[in-house]
This record gives sequence, C-alpha cells and structure tokens, in this order.
Amino acid sequence: MEAFIISLQAVWAESGFAAFTSGHAIMILVGIVLLYLAFAKGFEPLLLAPIAFGCILANFPKTGFEEDPGLMQVIAWGIKNEVFPPLIFLGVGAMTDFGPLIANPSTLLLGAAAQVGVFISLMGAMALGFSIQEAASIGIIGGADGPTAIYLAIKMAPHLLGAIAVAAYSYMSLVPLIQPPIMKLLTTQKEREIVMDQLRPVSKFEKLAFPVVTTIVISLLLPPIASLMGMLMLGNLFRESGVTDRLSDTAQNALINIVTILLATGTGLTMKAENFLTYQTILIIVLGLIAFAGGTVGGVLFGKIMNYLSGGKVNPLIGSAGVSAVPMAARVSQIVGQKANPENFLLMHAMGPNVAGVIGTAVAAGTMLAMLK
Repeated sequence: MEAFIISLQAVWAESGFAAFTSGHAIMILVGIVLLYLAFAKGFEPLLLAPIAFGCILANFPKTGFEEDPGLMQVIAWGIKNEVFPPLIFLGVGAMTDFGPLIANPSTLLLGAAAQVGVFISLMGAMALGFSIQEAASIGIIGGADGPTAIYLAIKMAPHLLGAIAVAAYSYMSLVPLIQPPIMKLLTTQKEREIVMDQLRPVSKFEKLAFPVVTTIVISLLLPPIASLMGMLMLGNLFRESGVTDRLSDTAQNALINIVTILLATGTGLTMKAENFLTYQTILIIVLGLIAFAGGTVGGVLFGKIMNYLSGGKVNPLIGSAGVSAVPMAARVSQIVGQKANPENFLLMHAMGPNVAGVIGTAVAAGTMLAMLK
C-alpha cells in the first residue's frame, strides 16, 4: 500500500496539476473567451481561433514545448526567425488587386495619413514608460496589419508578442464597429453623399510594372522590410501575370491557410501567464485602440483635405480605408457611404487607400526598424 501511495505521489509530482497555478487558470479562461469571440461572434475566426487555442496550450505546465524537439519547436522557430509573416504577405499579395491604387495614385497619401495613429500611440507608449522599441511595436497596431505587427514585435519586443498580436487581430475584427462612429463624427451628411467618378481602366503593363518598381524602390530605401515587401509583390505578380495561375492559387489558398495556422498558433503559445498577466498588457490593449482610432481619424481628415483641394470630388469616407485591414476597411467605407446615398459605390475607390495602407504600414515598420533597432 505504501508503495502504491508513493507511486501516486510520483505521478502527481510529474503531472501538470502539481505546477498548475491560478495564472495558468486565468490564461486558459482567456483562451476560452477568445474561442467564444472567434466562433460565436465571428471576430477574425481564422486568426483568433488558433491564437486562442495556442494560448490554452501555452498554459499547461511541464509540456516541454520549449525544450523538446517537435512541432511546437518548429512553430516557435518559424516565428522567431521571421519565416511566417513574409509568407502571409505572399498570400495577401496574391489576393490583392492594386488596380484602384494605380488608377488613382493620390490615394497613396490616404494610406500614409492613416499611419498617424501609429506614431500617436508610439509617443503615448513612451510617455507611459515603455522603451522606444516596445513603443514602436505597440504603435504599429494602429496599422491594423497583424503580420506586420508580429514581424516588428519579433524584432523589437518579442516579450510583448502575445499581447500585441491579440490587440492587432482583435481590432482588425472590430473594424465594422470602431470605424463608422468616427467616420460619421468627422464628416457631414453632404460629404458622405459624394459620388466619385469611375476609375480609369488600368493596363496589364501597369499592373506588372507596379509590384516590380515598388519592390525595388522600397527595398533599397528600407532594407529591413525587403522580405515583407518582396513577398507581397511577388504574390501580386503571380496574380497579374496570367501565366502563374497555379502559383497564385496556392499562395491565396493552401499556403496562406497553412501558414496562418502555424503563425497564429505560435503567437498563442507566447501567451504564458507570466508574460501576459501584467499591467503592461492592459496598457497595450488601450494604446492599440488609440492607435487604430487615430489611424482612422488621420485618414478621414486627410480625405477631407483632398475633398477640398479637388473641388468636392473626393468622398472623405474612403480615407478611413487607409488602415490596412484589407478588404474589410474598404467595405466599411462602402457601407457608410451607401447608407448616406443609396447610389454611392465607394468600394473600388476605397480599395486604393486600403492597399496603400498595407504598403504604408510596412513602410512605417521599416522606418522604425531602420531608426530604432
């Protein structure tokens, strides 16, 4: 009997229950809540679900994920060595039509203006005591680009990766709730009713030249983001060439789905109780909201400036799409504009600043990497 009891004690000592803490319980509950938001509320389920489950897995003691070779080590390696974010960009590029941006290059300015939230949040984070590298990683949440936020956090503040990723993807999913009140507050009914002229047709040569020229210019200007920009534009070349349909289909579907599972699950694995349950996490969530709202404000206000300079031809609502939540932010511009005027069709016009926002957020990240790392 005594030997049996000793055996039970040995089994208990080796089990996860022996090292299980209240912090682990809280984080598992956080993971369950995130699963609920993903499945029941539809908050970016393709991303939030694996992040949530990764969070649950990360808070089982004694799993050996960090020490033992295996799948979890491969996932961690792919994140730490910046493999997954560029592959996500490859798929995004294959799914993105740069035609509206090429047809109306001035909308590139709206994508740039929407990055103001990044720098507002950066300064706010520094004022609250974060280091400049941590503040930069937090500020990039305002670009509403999850892979870029993860990419920058890995390089500059890896200990904040879990909180930054959850904030970035949560606010991306909340675009339809956060943006419309800001858009209506900053615009008049008359401005929201503006019907924009149809975009000019874009030639195939322009669509092929744009990704090549953009890659060359931005990669030479900001080498730290050459992998992100290169993969984004390579994916777009697959889409536009007309002779690489199989590669485009793989990048848009199978590859991006596989990498999303690995990247999101790996991000969740960083959400350990000792890293996540801190006062800093709350500040990051709040600062991320400020960054995202600031980006929306910056885009709409610059849209109003363009409206004035064009003699009333630009609907300021498309400025809100300058954040890079593609294509959700563009759809929100369309929805708000159509509510003001049923004959309003802003989607293609809003796609210009929307894809410009993808480039703008990557450029903002590259600028911070070049200056602050």
